[in-house]
Amino acid sequence: MLSCRRRTTSPLRMLLQLSPLFYCSNPNLLFSTTTTTSSPSPISRASQSHRPLFLFCNNNIDPLSSSSSSSHTQSTMTGISRCFFSAPIIEPNDDPDPVPEDSQSLVVVSFYKFADFPDHAHMRKPLKDLCQQLRVSGGIILAPEGINGSICGTRESVERVLGFIQSDNRLKGLRQVESPVSPEDEAIHHGHGHSTSSPLAAGEDAPFRWDHVRVKLKKEIVTLGMPSVSPIEKVGTYVNPRDWNALISDPDTVVIDVRNDYETRIGKFKEAVDPCTTAFREFPSWVEDQFQISDTDDEHSKGKEIGPNASTKTQEENPEKKMPQRVAMYCTGGIRCEKASSYLLSKGFKEVYHLEGGILKYLEEVPKSESLWEGECFVFDKRVSVGHSLVQGTFKLCYGCKQPVSDADMESREWEYGVSCPYCYSLKSDEEKERARARQRQFEAWGIIGGPDKGRRPTSSQDGNSIESSTSTQLSDSA
Repeated sequence: MLSCRRRTTSPLRMLLQLSPLFYCSNPNLLFSTTTTTSSPSPISRASQSHRPLFLFCNNNIDPLSSSSSSSHTQSTMTGISRCFFSAPIIEPNDDPDPVPEDSQSLVVVSFYKFADFPDHAHMRKPLKDLCQQLRVSGGIILAPEGINGSICGTRESVERVLGFIQSDNRLKGLRQVESPVSPEDEAIHHGHGHSTSSPLAAGEDAPFRWDHVRVKLKKEIVTLGMPSVSPIEKVGTYVNPRDWNALISDPDTVVIDVRNDYETRIGKFKEAVDPCTTAFREFPSWVEDQFQISDTDDEHSKGKEIGPNASTKTQEENPEKKMPQRVAMYCTGGIRCEKASSYLLSKGFKEVYHLEGGILKYLEEVPKSESLWEGECFVFDKRVSVGHSLVQGTFKLCYGCKQPVSDADMESREWEYGVSCPYCYSLKSDEEKERARARQRQFEAWGIIGGPDKGRRPTSSQDGNSIESSTSTQLSDSA
């Protein structure tokens, strides 16, 4: 039986209160159902499933109106009944083309591929256009030696972007590492907003925002500063994450962390050697200083003892600088190790191994109970750091120097949100700190650096109009 209820609250509230509900195109009319029979009628099935059924009535007579007469009520109910019984009940599986939930979930995928790619610039525009069209964000580098990137978006969109990249035969077989996205960042991505009031990605080398994509052209996809070093021609031996523990536990293996000091500070493998570099381009100098490199001896021998006993004397004075029998290297995703291993092989190292997929793949595949990793892994996006199973870590980012900071660091007097931290406070002048404060104020007020004019000088008006007014006029003129 259908019973009419006069609307005392909003239709939305009524929809939430009544179950099941039947909605008529007349917004003032809502119906609830009371089943008195066990027959499998459309009404009873709807009542049992407690799902709303939507009605589309062309009857313009409102029986709940105070001006409605009783004679109209019967004809109205007849029309409603006719609409009700003609409306089909749509089961969840009746959708002709359902969208898989997994395809709409967000993922972060880091990828790279060394390849002979001299015409790399031709891919920039179509790749960026596709990312913007699909709302895929992140950062991608194109160079003559290949491609390197980290992007975020729905699984379906990310797969389309990766498919477009690999449509070029030279870039097929991208090395990829996939990471999940937290529910908070997922909400941010879908809302096209920001998670914090900080100008993330305001700098050239800052991590990418979820709502922005950069496709850059560079000389190298990872900067070593030595064009002659080519992983395409020569590279070390890849080691599967499951076999990594056995390799680095061997006392004859020297384990080297190829990352920078701000990365190694928050986590590394047990007993790994930390080169303490501030940039990857410093790695060759560290190797030459740390080990005896045959083809660099002549270059550094000027002013030193020369003769048949020179190398023997040097080895006796610095026995720890002897070239190791076996080297195992690792980095975040594997790309720096490819160049580093190629460099070591060119310098005469015999056994050079590197962790396939980098730390990220290791943390993804190796259980925490079996892991030799200590701490967290710094990543170049808004997550800042990740732990085992690639769950988001505890570190935050200092927007003054782009280094990770802990909760303890943020208790320091040298910490100022968006300005400085204990690692950069003494390195910044008062003028630099004040500029950072101004930048932070702009971001907090407008959500972008530079305010509504994005760094352009606003046109001053003699009648005292505000910046907002002049900006609105400019937007109106350009529309």
